[in-house]
Amino acid sequence: MSHDDDILDLAERVVRFAKKLGADEVACSVSEGSHVTIQRRGGKVEQATEASTRGLTVAVLCDDRFSSNSTSDLRPEALESFLERAVASTRYLEAEAARRQPDAALCGRGVSEAQLDQLDPVWERRTASDRASYAEALEDALRELHRDDVVSSAVYAADGHGRSIRVMSNGFSGEDEGAWFAAGGEMTLVEGDRRPESSAYFAARYLSDLPSIPEIAGEVDRRTRERLGAGPIASGTYTMLLPGRAAGRILGMLAGPLSGGSLQQHRSCLEGKLGERIGSERFTLIDDPTIPRGLGSRPWDGDAMRSRVRTIIEEGVLREYDIGVYHARKLGVEPTSGGRSNWVLPTGTRGFAEIAADLPQAIEVTGFLGGNSNGATGDFSLGIRGVLWEGGQPTRSLAEMNVSGNVLQIFHQLVETGDDPWTFASVRAPTLVFEGVQFSGT
Repeated sequence: MSHDDDILDLAERVVRFAKKLGADEVACSVSEGSHVTIQRRGGKVEQATEASTRGLTVAVLCDDRFSSNSTSDLRPEALESFLERAVASTRYLEAEAARRQPDAALCGRGVSEAQLDQLDPVWERRTASDRASYAEALEDALRELHRDDVVSSAVYAADGHGRSIRVMSNGFSGEDEGAWFAAGGEMTLVEGDRRPESSAYFAARYLSDLPSIPEIAGEVDRRTRERLGAGPIASGTYTMLLPGRAAGRILGMLAGPLSGGSLQQHRSCLEGKLGERIGSERFTLIDDPTIPRGLGSRPWDGDAMRSRVRTIIEEGVLREYDIGVYHARKLGVEPTSGGRSNWVLPTGTRGFAEIAADLPQAIEVTGFLGGNSNGATGDFSLGIRGVLWEGGQPTRSLAEMNVSGNVLQIFHQLVETGDDPWTFASVRAPTLVFEGVQFSGT
């Protein structure tokens, strides 16, 4: 094995060498990537970092015994020694026949590279000067919004690129490549003896898909000024307005209970509920790895099975779990997917302002602070930041409050979705409207 080999050739050589050492099955993944981040504060660069990484992971099965091993030392002599130790040590483990690779017929690219459109050609042409100018323009835009109450502000801009190769002894071989861009900022204000602060962050596959520099700066300023006068209101049940950018925390509480691991270990509040209603008719959840330029898009899943669009919850009815090959064998069922991709909720017909105008009183939850959730019971209690809306107008900034409930109940309380999907994350949710949600305050 030559150190200068292309990573595809390297992965193929690793699989052959591990098989020669006696492994029954081998899967090798090689990844390489780089990223640059610039942070500015007070009119100058506060931090600038650039990093490149390259690593290899090999999974081996010997006599139905399985192990996964990683290294960043890809020198030929080091790699051969690494593989010898990996294969030899695997033979001492407990048998795990369920770890066998999936049928080769299930593996492959489920969506073309052209359709995924993950690699912005701008990334290759982007220079250090381009990055510096962008970050400086973003800071200038934010500083133009400063008032006398600003203690400090900072902006950051980043971009990166990654390429990965996977080769498996069942015949699968594939390459995935993509770039990403991110930008945002933070601000701290003075309000008596308080220091309200907030931030805004955006990410996209294409630089042109990010909001404009003035829009990013304006969102940082708006979210921070939203914190002025924050405090609790009386405990009670309120309508909850959940913007798409904050919806990932509530939706994410479904990820554990939907997983094959939780189901197999009987730690899921969704166990045995396939085909049952777990939410209102307004609640449909789709896992879509095929979205062009999607941050969670991919050609295959974590088990190298072809990517496909899956309806997990349809009009409130649970249609599919998220079960990979290993846990599917443990459970005696067919696999559905090796991990989530983009989670998408269908949109409604009204915007946030129109929805809020129809509500006498509602709490907009703009962010979550700590808290906990229990995947086995579905119970959750989360700290929040928010805004009280009355008659379609924001009247009070909220803090020092909790929202609580149960994941088996909260989605029954979903009564409307907005027309404003958040596209800067792998959870693509619009504004969600929940009735009768329990908040704790004063």
